[in-house]
Order: sequence, then structure tokens, then C-alpha cells
Amino acid sequence: MSAPTPGRPAGAQPGAPSADTAWLAAMPAVFVLIWSTGFVVARFGMPHAGPMGFLAWRYALSIAAFALWIALVRAPWPRGRTQWLHLLVTGVLMHAVYLGGVWAAVRAGIGAGTSALVVGLQPVLTALWVSAVQGREHRVAPRQWLGLALGLAGLVLVVWRKLGAGEVTAFNFSLCLLALAGITIGTLYQKRFVQPCDVRTANTVQLAAALVVTAPLAWLEDIPFTLHPELIGAMAWSVLGLTLGGSSLLFLLIQRGAATRVTSLLYLVPPTTAVMAWLLFREPLGLPVLAGLALTATGVWLVVRSPART
Repeated sequence: MSAPTPGRPAGAQPGAPSADTAWLAAMPAVFVLIWSTGFVVARFGMPHAGPMGFLAWRYALSIAAFALWIALVRAPWPRGRTQWLHLLVTGVLMHAVYLGGVWAAVRAGIGAGTSALVVGLQPVLTALWVSAVQGREHRVAPRQWLGLALGLAGLVLVVWRKLGAGEVTAFNFSLCLLALAGITIGTLYQKRFVQPCDVRTANTVQLAAALVVTAPLAWLEDIPFTLHPELIGAMAWSVLGLTLGGSSLLFLLIQRGAATRVTSLLYLVPPTTAVMAWLLFREPLGLPVLAGLALTATGVWLVVRSPART
């Protein structure tokens, strides 16, 4: 009997994917599914709390959950003041500015479709920045540009029927643009400056920065925080699913993957959300939405499969 190949468990077949490889391959799909549940949280939580109040409690409870997890496994903390500073910056941008901007804009009356379309411009902005700044070796390939265009077209089809809902004002539209800037700059900043580190401690540092920014804004809100069962359920999933799960996966995807490829996954969130709304709330799922889902999925596939390192 021959000895097992070094680095492969005994009995494993040559060429068979390991559990780690399978998990890495599944990470993007799991992230999209988790991130798409954010609309459920907003739908159930928003009527019972102000946006900043809800987010402040979400960040505080998430920090407590991460702290317990870190203590149990003795996860290492980031090394060096510079690394902590970079994590604090990304925490403000990707949590406080992005989530705060989206939630505040929806609370201020903008429609969910309009906000999704504005924030959905992130993959295009990311690709434009990569092409303009990072040089030929990181250029966005023509196939990726086609994928980004198809993804954006699919997104428009998905949210088209909702674009008339809500009132667009200079204030709530500016909040959407602020959220777009936060997630775009935050993603590029993290990819450029944050070194590989433990996702649990890194997320804790990011959330602490977001809490410092959000808590004073929550205190200024004139909206009561009502402990309703819907709010409790939404908060529990926000902490355990969206933050400990979704935010951690986003951190890992940015750390491991190319910026354009990672941001293109966000194109899939509105179509997936539409399917969830159909399953959970019987919201209509018409032909334009299905066509948009197909276009978006095709576009993201073109971006992800491109060999360019952007």
C-alpha cells in the first residue's frame, strides 16, 4: 500500500476537492444569500426603531458576540497601530457610512428600488477606479466590462417597478450617494491597506469604530426604540446572520479576491432579495424581474471568470 500524498488526508482521492476548497468555492453564494436578508431586517425592524438606534444596538451586540467568540478561541488581535488605524477607517466607511446611509435614506422616504439602484453602481465605480489608478497589470478586461454592463442592466430590470415608490428628495438621495461612497471607498481601502488578519478581531475593531460614530447620531434621533417581537427577531438575525456571518464573509472575500470581482457579487443581492420577498411575502415576481436575475447572474459570471486580477 502506498503512503498517502503529503498534505492530503489518508484515503482521500487524488484531485478530490477538500472541505476547505469546497467552502472557499461556496463563500460567494453564501455571502449573497445572507446579505440579501437585509431587507427582512429592515422590513421588521425599521417600524420599531430609528435607523441609527437600530444600528448602534446591532454594533454593540455584535461586538459582545465577537468578544465571547474571541475569548473562547483566543483569536489573535491585529498587530501594529497602523493596522488598527486602517481597520478603524474601513469600519467607519463600510459599517457606519454605508449601512447608516442606506437605512437613513429609506427612513427619509426614498424607495427601496431607487436606493438599490444607486448603491448598485458600486461595481462600476470600483472598476473605473481600478482601471484608472492600478495600472495595466490590474486592468479590467473587456469581458469584465461586458459583465458589469449586463449586471447593471439586470439590476435596472429588477428594481424598475419600484423606482416610482417613495419620494426622492435632495436629502435622501444624498444619503444614498453617501452610502455608495462609503462602501466603494471602504472596499478599495481595505483591499489596498488592510493586511491579512483574523476576521473576528478585525471585525470587532471595525464595529467599534462604527459604534463610536453611530451612537451619538442615535442619541439625537427623536424616534422611540420599542421592544417588539419583530424588532427582537430582526436584531437577533442582524447580529448573528448579517454581522457575524455576512460582514465576516465580505471581509474574507475582499481579503482573498480581486476588488472588481467581489463588488460584482453585490449585483446579485437585489434579484435574490426579490426572490426572498416572493417566497416570504408573496410579492409579485414578474417576467422583468426574472429576466433581470438572468442578466445579472450572467454578468457576474463574466466578471468572476475573467482571468484579469482586478
